[in-house]
Amino acid sequence: MTVDRLAVVSGGGTGIGRAIAARLAGDGHRVVILGRRAAVLEEAREEIERAAGPGRVVPVAADLTDPAAVGAAAARITGLGPVDVLVNNAGAIVTPPADGSLAALAASWRRDLDGNLLTAVLLTTALQDGLRRPGGRLVVISSAAAQRGGAGPHSAGSYAAAKAALHGWAFGLARQLGPDGITVNVLAPGYIEETEIFGAGWSEEFHARKVADTLVGRAGTPADVAEAVGYLASPAAGYLTGQVIGLNGGAVLGR
Repeated sequence: MTVDRLAVVSGGGTGIGRAIAARLAGDGHRVVILGRRAAVLEEAREEIERAAGPGRVVPVAADLTDPAAVGAAAARITGLGPVDVLVNNAGAIVTPPADGSLAALAASWRRDLDGNLLTAVLLTTALQDGLRRPGGRLVVISSAAAQRGGAGPHSAGSYAAAKAALHGWAFGLARQLGPDGITVNVLAPGYIEETEIFGAGWSEEFHARKVADTLVGRAGTPADVAEAVGYLASPAAGYLTGQVIGLNGGAVLGR
């Protein structure tokens, strides 16, 4: 298969991001995976290329909350050619306040906003001029917490608020980039197993409650998310833009 399309996946070293990168590489893209941990990215590259073939994955280590680091990463990426697909998947797990003070609360919210909102804004802005016109695909990974509110240690208010902010931002981008033939969509997963947010530390009771929330009687997987992104990133999805698409097994009904 000839590789003639370039995809970028933030948070591409683990979980959902790695599954998305593997799917896009399997579809024939050359995939840039971004994350903070170089060793994790290298491990992901090796795993994906065992299935997709050598030269399909370019790992780029960068802290996407740092404007200078994002600028340097973007310069390297745009040197590879026009970006056909940009998947903003990077996110951070909730960081509870260190104590009960307002200062600690503010610091916690800023961390969560930086990790879940600013990462997407900075990377997209840095790459925006390099998106393919026409035909570019921008996919933003949000969360069901943005649609129904967050509660508890896995999706506190700051996490839900940051993810919800992605929606309004993405709608504006869809309006701005639509005339250039670029689509912008939000994918909002629900309970997805095998991720750093929902990992081995959660109890069987927690798992059972999350599954019981669904209509299909199971948790989602990173592969479920990757399949949805595969369509949104494809040339076939050229008439779908400005939408928030729930991927939650029916735990949150469309509205």
